[in-house]
Amino acid sequence: MKMKHAIIALLLFFTFFVPSQLSAQDSVSATTAESHQAETKYKPKSVTELFAGFFQTTGLNAILFPKDGVKNGRGEEMTKFAQSGGRVIMFLIIFLLFYLAIAKGFEPLLLLPIAFGGLLANIPIANMTGPHGMLGIIYDMGIRNEFFPLLIFMGVGAMTDFGPLLANPKTAILGGAAQFGIFGSLVGAAALSQSGFVHYTLEQCSAISIIGGADGPTSIFIASALAPEMLGAIAVAAYSYMALVPVIQPPIMKALTTEEERKIKMVTGREVSRLEKLIFPLVVIMLIALILPDAAPLMGAFAFGNFAKESGVVDRLSNEMQNSLINIVTIFLGLGVGGTLQADKFLVAETLGIMVIGLLAFAAGTAAGVLMAKVMNKFSKDPINPLIGAAGVSAVPMSARVVSRVGQEYNKSNILLMHAMGPNVAGVIGSAVAAGVLLSIFK
Repeated sequence: MKMKHAIIALLLFFTFFVPSQLSAQDSVSATTAESHQAETKYKPKSVTELFAGFFQTTGLNAILFPKDGVKNGRGEEMTKFAQSGGRVIMFLIIFLLFYLAIAKGFEPLLLLPIAFGGLLANIPIANMTGPHGMLGIIYDMGIRNEFFPLLIFMGVGAMTDFGPLLANPKTAILGGAAQFGIFGSLVGAAALSQSGFVHYTLEQCSAISIIGGADGPTSIFIASALAPEMLGAIAVAAYSYMALVPVIQPPIMKALTTEEERKIKMVTGREVSRLEKLIFPLVVIMLIALILPDAAPLMGAFAFGNFAKESGVVDRLSNEMQNSLINIVTIFLGLGVGGTLQADKFLVAETLGIMVIGLLAFAAGTAAGVLMAKVMNKFSKDPINPLIGAAGVSAVPMSARVVSRVGQEYNKSNILLMHAMGPNVAGVIGSAVAAGVLLSIFK
């Protein structure tokens, strides 16, 4: 009986007390909502005020009337110049890159997406380079962690034929000689930083120096690791000079060789067996494992792509690396690098120094390759055309094509393309090894 009375009392409690509590809470919520609505109540505006409010949200207003305290997508405060005139200058530079890529055909596959990424990065207010912006997401997912350059190297490896190098192994010396541009520019950048005009840390000097190898993916890889703040300028310099190979290299090649040397015909190399091509990437990886593990990321991706191609049993994978994969990654890599071409990062004295050092380094690498080929021709049993030394830089296969074209200017029957591919692919390995050496220094 007592239990029955207790249950009835409990039901009466919920019947009368709880609804009153809920009603009180609803009343408080309603009062709060009404108060908030009153605070945010729309205030009528005139047409003039509406247009004025809209103008405040435009990029034109941000460029014409820069403010203190404005930050870029990464939360770094921008100067008034970077917000206004700097953006205008960057737009002009970007339109120049569009012109070079489209009208002149200078490395359009990368120069065009890089330029478009730079265009998007300099749009005011949008903050597309922030952690949640399109360019910021691309940068974080594949450039900050150095992943995209490795995928590019994988595709390049799948497209590379080591046959010319294996047929004439001594041409690897020319690929090594051309790396003088890397280490020479390292010294040059360090010397320039002592002049007071610019200030580079040793890590920044190392990142800049890779431009001398004319290897875009390697430049991006090492810049991401050692000097991410200079990534945009280094990438643009590297790919610009790669694109300008047909302009920069011929005068140097002709200045350092005689007409008789340029006419030299080289003997056809031996035929390289499939087994040799299959073993070579494995030998390279084992040497890297034993001597320079810091170069393993770049050379591992490169060797895997080449090994898959030469194996002959995974053609589908090899074809994807050579086509779809490298094309997709090129789009993301270009946009991500372009996102670093912001006015506050690019329009500084250090960027000018990078462009100058990069040009001198690339010229020095070309000259060192040609001079080494001249020396080798003096002591070689089979004649060596010194022009092929210019292909020791990593601009594959453009520098080899330039060598062949210059050789045919003086001897129509002189086909140097395959001979030049030997030092050309050796240069790719050389620049990756040089990057590994520089990375190992700062561990």
